[in-house]
Amino acid sequence: MYNDLLRKDKELYTQNGILHMLDRNKRIKPRPERFQNCKDLFDLILTCEERVYDQVVEDLNSREQETCQPVHVINVDIQDNHEEATLGAFLICELCQCIQHTEDMENEIDELLQEFEEKSGRAFLHTVCFY
Repeated sequence: MYNDLLRKDKELYTQNGILHMLDRNKRIKPRPERFQNCKDLFDLILTCEERVYDQVVEDLNSREQETCQPVHVINVDIQDNHEEATLGAFLICELCQCIQHTEDMENEIDELLQEFEEKSGRAFLHTVCFY
């Protein structure tokens, strides 16, 4: 994708930040990943787009429940541009740190998310699914 956009219009895609974001993404992960192909168990899954949140919840709900281990799925809507991605990254990092320091995530997460919604002015989606 990076090379394709580079060939099509290097100046445009450099100016609007797309090439920078794709270059950064290349260094973070070797290829696109599909959550649906991942069989790892998580305590928390964060998404940055409501459409992706819906897909994750749908996938988790379609799986056969084996362990009944809860997984919290949270969406923080972030626009797909450099500035919003940077602000969203700091917000998500702070949220994860607060969750990590809770004594009882199951009982404290709703209140914590409400505090973050008020602080950030963003609405978060949250649901609990089970493995």
